[in-house]
Amino acid sequence: MKKQDFIVIGIILLAAVGIFAFLYFGNNGGAYVNVEIDGKTAESFSLDEDRVYTVKTENGTNILEIKDGYASVTEADCPDKICVRHRKINRNGESIICLPHRVVITVTDGEGDEIDLVS
Repeated sequence: MKKQDFIVIGIILLAAVGIFAFLYFGNNGGAYVNVEIDGKTAESFSLDEDRVYTVKTENGTNILEIKDGYASVTEADCPDKICVRHRKINRNGESIICLPHRVVITVTDGEGDEIDLVS
Protein backbone atom coordinates (compact mmCIF):
# COMPACT_ATOMS: atom_id res chain seq x y z
CA MET A 1 0.00 0.00 0.00
CA LYS A 2 1.10 3.49 -0.75
CA LYS A 3 1.15 6.46 1.59
CA GLN A 4 -1.90 7.94 -0.16
CA ASP A 5 -3.89 4.75 0.56
CA PHE A 6 -3.25 5.12 4.29
CA ILE A 7 -4.28 8.77 4.14
CA VAL A 8 -7.58 7.90 2.41
CA ILE A 9 -8.29 5.10 4.88
CA GLY A 10 -7.54 7.46 7.79
CA ILE A 11 -9.89 10.11 6.43
CA ILE A 12 -12.68 7.55 5.97
CA LEU A 13 -12.20 6.23 9.52
CA LEU A 14 -12.22 9.75 10.99
CA ALA A 15 -15.41 10.58 9.08
CA ALA A 16 -17.07 7.38 10.31
CA VAL A 17 -16.12 8.09 13.93
CA GLY A 18 -17.36 11.67 13.58
CA ILE A 19 -20.71 10.57 12.18
CA PHE A 20 -21.11 7.96 14.91
CA ALA A 21 -20.29 10.50 17.64
CA PHE A 22 -22.75 13.01 16.20
CA LEU A 23 -25.56 10.47 15.97
CA TYR A 24 -24.93 8.96 19.38
CA PHE A 25 -24.07 11.98 21.50
CA GLY A 26 -26.03 14.56 19.52
CA ASN A 27 -29.28 12.64 20.00
CA ASN A 28 -30.69 14.18 23.17
CA GLY A 29 -32.86 12.28 25.56
CA GLY A 30 -36.57 12.35 24.91
CA ALA A 31 -39.26 13.63 27.18
CA TYR A 32 -42.21 11.39 26.33
CA VAL A 33 -43.05 7.81 25.46
CA ASN A 34 -45.75 7.25 22.84
CA VAL A 35 -47.56 3.93 22.64
CA GLU A 36 -48.99 3.10 19.21
CA ILE A 37 -51.30 0.18 18.51
CA ASP A 38 -51.93 -0.65 14.85
CA GLY A 39 -50.38 2.69 13.85
CA LYS A 40 -52.64 4.80 16.06
CA THR A 41 -51.39 6.59 19.17
CA ALA A 42 -53.04 5.00 22.20
CA GLU A 43 -51.19 6.71 25.07
CA SER A 44 -48.39 9.15 25.79
CA PHE A 45 -46.44 9.29 29.04
CA SER A 46 -43.71 11.48 30.48
CA LEU A 47 -40.36 9.81 31.14
CA ASP A 48 -40.14 11.87 34.34
CA GLU A 49 -42.89 9.92 36.10
CA ASP A 50 -42.36 6.28 37.07
CA ARG A 51 -45.30 4.08 36.12
CA VAL A 52 -46.36 0.67 34.87
CA TYR A 53 -48.84 0.54 31.99
CA THR A 54 -50.56 -2.51 30.52
CA VAL A 55 -50.84 -2.34 26.74
CA LYS A 56 -53.80 -4.51 25.75
CA THR A 57 -54.43 -5.33 22.10
CA GLU A 58 -56.54 -7.83 20.20
CA ASN A 59 -53.38 -9.89 19.74
CA GLY A 60 -52.06 -9.89 23.31
CA THR A 61 -50.69 -7.88 26.21
CA ASN A 62 -47.43 -6.04 26.92
CA ILE A 63 -46.35 -4.44 30.20
CA LEU A 64 -44.58 -1.10 29.73
CA GLU A 65 -42.50 0.12 32.65
CA ILE A 66 -41.19 3.68 32.89
CA LYS A 67 -38.62 3.98 35.64
CA ASP A 68 -35.72 6.39 36.32
CA GLY A 69 -36.21 8.12 32.95
CA TYR A 70 -36.12 4.90 30.90
CA ALA A 71 -38.88 2.88 29.23
CA SER A 72 -38.85 -0.88 28.79
CA VAL A 73 -41.22 -3.76 28.14
CA THR A 74 -40.98 -6.05 31.16
CA GLU A 75 -43.55 -8.67 30.18
CA ALA A 76 -45.33 -9.82 27.03
CA ASP A 77 -47.37 -12.84 26.05
CA CYS A 78 -46.05 -12.92 22.48
CA PRO A 79 -44.18 -16.07 21.40
CA ASP A 80 -40.75 -14.58 20.63
CA LYS A 81 -40.43 -11.97 23.46
CA ILE A 82 -38.01 -9.81 21.45
CA CYS A 83 -39.65 -6.70 22.93
CA VAL A 84 -38.90 -7.94 26.46
CA ARG A 85 -35.24 -8.61 25.66
CA HIS A 86 -34.82 -5.15 24.07
CA ARG A 87 -32.71 -2.72 26.10
CA LYS A 88 -34.26 0.23 27.93
CA ILE A 89 -34.85 3.32 25.81
CA ASN A 90 -34.72 7.03 26.65
CA ARG A 91 -33.32 8.88 23.62
CA ASN A 92 -35.43 10.72 21.10
CA GLY A 93 -36.35 8.41 18.20
CA GLU A 94 -35.59 5.11 19.94
CA SER A 95 -38.33 2.52 19.88
CA ILE A 96 -39.36 -0.93 21.07
CA ILE A 97 -41.55 -2.87 18.66
CA CYS A 98 -43.70 -5.93 19.30
CA LEU A 99 -44.69 -7.18 15.86
CA PRO A 100 -47.05 -9.97 16.99
CA HIS A 101 -49.10 -7.45 19.02
CA ARG A 102 -48.62 -4.56 16.53
CA VAL A 103 -47.31 -2.29 19.30
CA VAL A 104 -44.69 0.42 18.80
CA ILE A 105 -43.28 2.27 21.82
CA THR A 106 -41.31 5.36 20.80
CA VAL A 107 -39.44 8.05 22.72
CA THR A 108 -40.11 11.59 21.48
CA ASP A 109 -39.02 15.04 22.55
CA GLY A 110 -42.60 16.28 22.62
CA GLU A 111 -41.96 19.01 20.06
CA GLY A 112 -44.40 17.62 17.54
CA ASP A 113 -43.29 16.56 14.08
CA GLU A 114 -40.46 14.08 13.91
CA ILE A 115 -38.07 13.94 11.00
CA ASP A 116 -38.29 10.78 8.90
CA LEU A 117 -34.66 9.86 8.28
CA VAL A 118 -35.49 6.88 6.07
CA SER A 119 -37.31 8.57 3.20
